[in-house]
Order: sequence, then structure tokens, then C-alpha cells
Amino acid sequence: MKSFSAIAALAAAASTVYALPSPTKELDARASSASLTPITVKGNGNNRFYIRGVDYQPGGSSKLVDLIADSTTCTRDIAKFQKLGINTVRIYTVDNTANHDDCMKALAAAGIYLVLDVNTPLYSLNRATPFLSYNSVYLANIFATIDQFANYTNTLAFFSGNKVINDASTTGAAPYVKAVTRDMRSYIRARGYRKIPVGYSAADVDSNRLEMAQCMNCGPDDERSDFFAFNDYSWCDPSSFQISGWDQKVKNFTNYGLPIFLSQYGCNTNTRKFEEVKSLYSTDMTTVYSGGLVYEYSEEGSKYSLVTISGSTVTEGPDFTALVAAFKGTANPSGDGGYNAQGGSSTCPSQSSTWNVTGDALPAILSGAAAMFKTGASKGAGLTGLGFQNAGGTSTGTATSGSGSVCAGASTSKSAAGKAVGPMDTRPLIVGVVAIAFSCLGAALL
Repeated sequence: MKSFSAIAALAAAASTVYALPSPTKELDARASSASLTPITVKGNGNNRFYIRGVDYQPGGSSKLVDLIADSTTCTRDIAKFQKLGINTVRIYTVDNTANHDDCMKALAAAGIYLVLDVNTPLYSLNRATPFLSYNSVYLANIFATIDQFANYTNTLAFFSGNKVINDASTTGAAPYVKAVTRDMRSYIRARGYRKIPVGYSAADVDSNRLEMAQCMNCGPDDERSDFFAFNDYSWCDPSSFQISGWDQKVKNFTNYGLPIFLSQYGCNTNTRKFEEVKSLYSTDMTTVYSGGLVYEYSEEGSKYSLVTISGSTVTEGPDFTALVAAFKGTANPSGDGGYNAQGGSSTCPSQSSTWNVTGDALPAILSGAAAMFKTGASKGAGLTGLGFQNAGGTSTGTATSGSGSVCAGASTSKSAAGKAVGPMDTRPLIVGVVAIAFSCLGAALL
């Protein structure tokens, strides 16, 4: 696969630097979920937040259903969430034209946050043709999803992409994943929303997991992610911190400059007892990790389920019982969990046999995206729409450092962006205390 630099060389014109407009006044949180304190990313602070969650997609990836637009369904399942003792759910697909007030309010009342994937099958990066699929039509739809969820205080984080890179041959899409993350962060700032963390969910691929993590954390602050998450099914009970190799992953990510959590875990090769929970929420791992999301809530044919759903009936399985016991038997560490606050940016990974990217240049911010920073996105396409592949409005060059600055207003200099955002340490999730601090200083996620 051609590297991004090679593809960009085919563009018709040099990049244009689009400075962000001065942000509008931060918008008020929606009253429907204002009872739950927002979680944000922060370098230092008390009340560290650990994700104890599940991946929630009844119907599976092949059936497009918006679970939190149906109050009957979400109310039914929230009762099970409370019994599990979780504080977070991940949802892979939503209808960005639907109303979610009732379910978001119910989740908030139960003390549950949402980690949301902004993409849908019709509107997501195509790993085979990222240059064409990174276009203004695509960005308009994911910006519309941000508009729908940014003012719920229990929106914990947005995923900009999910398993786009799944082997060495698809690593050329990495600059586009990073550009989407940059653009989402820029849009959130420009539209005056609170600083909602944006990051990427990586596949369980050993050959380039570390390179992808480095990629999402290298370069100027405006191009770096707020967090990095990845799937990990290497702990298969009976196992241990050492036998599973999780000890080596902690070692590999020690001093990494972004919060980390597991976007999917829970190997089903053998009977699942969720023995990994004890390590995940202990100082074995909390120096680096801030929890994770168990795959998955309901049975969708892959035998990873906690429950089975038949009509309106939800039946708890043995994995449900095992996870309840694991969570009840494992308290979070006290204090900050021993995280390292001396992190910072990574060095961009070098090209290799498993990482087919040269340089650290990103696609320039699209002119259509820059316009939406000022005016906002139009109504989303929902779960139907015409799709966006080959829709035009693609990037015509590479970005100038600071062009996507999140907290530097109209400034495009690297130094200005750095001063505004400050160093991005190895940061835990923190329960925010002073809401006014969220705008640029942040509070903490992972």
C-alpha cells in the first residue's frame, strides 16, 4: 500500500491552513442528564475514574438498531447494567436524527456513562481507500452525531474509528484515522462544547498495536488523540497477569503519554471467570490502564454474551454471574492508582514491514470541515442516507502544524497550540469537579 505521503503527492494543490474560529460560549448541559458529573482528561487531580463497562449492541453489527432511541429497550437493559455494577456502556451505532433524551437520562440516573462510536456502516473510513472516504460528506455526518450527544454530561468519550487498521497492509489508513480524530476535537472546541475526549479503538493485532498507539500520540498537541483504546483477548481463563502477557503490555505502555483502556476484553476460549478483572483494577495495571469494556452484553452468535435476549425477555447466563462476582470482589485502588504523570508525546513510528507509513504528515483539514467549524453541521443522515464513498471534497495536501489547534483559537503556531493545551501527561480518568475547567484545561478520562 502506498504511504500517506505518496498519496498526498498526487493531490492537486498545496494545503490551506484553516485556523479555528474563536469558540462560541460553552453550551449548557442538557437537563436530562445534568445529574452526572462529566468525565474529562486531566494531567493531575483526585477522584480517578475507572471504566467498568460492557459493549452493548443487541442485534449485532449486522443489524442497525439505535438502542438508546427506544426507552423500553434501554430501561429493560439498564436494570441488568445496575445488577452488573457497571458505570459505562459502549454503543457502536446510533441514529443521529433520533431523540435520545429519555435513555440518556435513564443511564445518568443509574450512574452510567456512554462511550460512543460516531461511525456507521454507511459513514466510516474505508481502510482500502482512505483518501477517497475522508471527505466532507463523511465528516458532516459524524459532526452531526457529536451535536446530538455533546451536551449530555454522561457522554464520556467518542471513538473516531474502530479497528480500521487490522493488519500490516491497512496501516496506510492511519494518518486518516488520526485526521478524523483531529477534526472531531477541533469541531468540539469550535462549537463551544465541553472538552469531550476523542480517541481510537484499535483491533487486537500484536504486530502494529504499539505503532498505532505511538501514531495517535505523536506530533503537535492539536494532532494528538485524547486517549487510546484497544481490544485484548489474550487473557483466557485460567490464566494470570504473567501467563497472559498482560504484564508485558503494561511494560510496553509504561510512560505512554495518553490514557489507555480496553475497548473489548473477555476471551471465551474456555469458561469465562473474568479473572483478569482483579489485575485490571489493581496496581498491576492501573499505572497504565483505566479499566475496560467487556465484550459483550447480549448473545449475537459469537458466544461472548452475558445475557440472551428473546423478545422482551432477558436471561442471565453464567458469564453474567461470573462478571458480577468479579466486579464485586475487586475494588478500585485508592488515590490515583499509581499512574505516571511524566508522560508526553511519542516519537512517530518508523516505516517497517508491519507499519507502511512514512513520515508524520496528516491530510489537510478539508475546506468543508473548516466551514462547519464556524456554522455547525447540518442534520445527520441517520441509519440510512446515501453514504459518502467517493463523495468528493477530499483533502488536497498535508496539514500545517497547529492548523487543528483545539485550544489556541485562531493561532496556527506549534508553540501557541502547546501553550494553550499544555503537556499531555500519562493521565487517568478523573471525575471532574469544576465544570468551568473543562474548556481547555480538561479534567480526566483514563
